[in-house]
Amino acid sequence: MKTKLISLFLILSLLLCGCSEAPQPTTAATVPPSGDGLLVHFVDVGQADCILIESGGEFAIIDGGNKDDGQLVVSYLEQQGVEELTAVICTHAHEDHVGGLPSVLSVYPTAAVYAPTRTYSSNIFDDFLYYTDQQRLEVTIPAPGDTLTVGGAMLTILGPVQSYAETNDTSIVVRLDYGDTSFLFTGDMEVAAENDMLDYWSGNEAIFHVDVLKVGHHGSNTSTGYRFLYAVDPTYGVIPVGKDNSYGHPHEEPLSRLKDAGVTLLRTDELGHILAASDGTDITFTWTDQSAQPEDAEPAEPQVFIGNKNSKKLHSEDCGSLPGENNRVYFDSYQQAIAEGYEPHGTCLN
Repeated sequence: MKTKLISLFLILSLLLCGCSEAPQPTTAATVPPSGDGLLVHFVDVGQADCILIESGGEFAIIDGGNKDDGQLVVSYLEQQGVEELTAVICTHAHEDHVGGLPSVLSVYPTAAVYAPTRTYSSNIFDDFLYYTDQQRLEVTIPAPGDTLTVGGAMLTILGPVQSYAETNDTSIVVRLDYGDTSFLFTGDMEVAAENDMLDYWSGNEAIFHVDVLKVGHHGSNTSTGYRFLYAVDPTYGVIPVGKDNSYGHPHEEPLSRLKDAGVTLLRTDELGHILAASDGTDITFTWTDQSAQPEDAEPAEPQVFIGNKNSKKLHSEDCGSLPGENNRVYFDSYQQAIAEGYEPHGTCLN
C-alpha cells in the first residue's frame, strides 16, 4: 500500500459562517471521483473529534465535536453533499465527542445511531438521546465483532470489550476497511482498556494492524500505550487536537512513542481539516493549511530498550526498575525484543 501526502487549501471563512454556497474543495488527480472509493474526513473542530466517512455515495459520522461545533459540522456535511447518514457513532459520552451530534441528528435522516451507553448524566447527552428518539430510533450499543457497511467500506467494532467506570475507556473502537487499506478510530480509550482489548482479541492480533491510526485522546499520555501502538503498527497517525489547548495535548510521551515507531503524524491544529482518500490500494492525504507539513516519522534519537535476562521483561531506558548491568540485554527496537520473547514491563512499557 502506497500513501501520498499533498497539501490542499480550502476557503475556511465560508465554511465557518455556514454558507452552503462555499466552493467544494478540489482534490488531487489520484482522489477517486464522487461515488467511488473511500474518503475519510478528519474535520478540524479544535480540541474535539469529528470524522466523516464517505463511500459509494453513503456517509457515516464518528463523533461531532463540542456543542458549539454543531453548526460548523452541519455546514461541513452540507458542503460534502450529505443528504442522509447510514450511521451516527458516538464513541463515548463526553461533550467533545457527542456535543455536535444533536445538531447533526436534527438535520440529517439517519439509519442507525450507536453509542456505548444509553444513560449518562449530562444535558448534551440528553439532547443526543432526544434527537435520536425524534428519528424514531433507539441507540444501539454495539458488541465486539459487530459490523456495518458504508458503501463499499466495512466497519468492524473492536471495543470496548468490557464495562468501565472511566468514561474514556467506554469508547467505541472502530476498524475501517476498504480494499487493501485500513483505518482505526479509538475515541479517547486509555491504556488499560487498550490492553484489555488486545487480550480479548489474542490470537487475532492482525485485526489491529492498520495503515492509519486516529491517535487516542487527542494525543494524551493516557492513551496509545506501547503494546497497543506496536500491535496497530500504523504508517500514519492523525491527531485531532486544538491549537494551544489547556491540556497540553498532544503530550510529549506519546509523540515520542509514535515517532520511535516510525509513524508520520498529521495534526489538525497544524494542518486544519485532513482528508484521506483511498482507491482500495493507495491512500492520499490532503489538508487545508497549504503552508504546513506533517511531522517527520524519524525520531531525533533512536530509543534503547533494556531487557532483563532472567525475567524476560522489557524496560524503557529510564525505568526505575532496571535490572543490574550484568543481567541486561540491549535492543535497538521494541519489535526486536518482542520477537526474542521479551514481554513489556507493566509500569514503563504499558
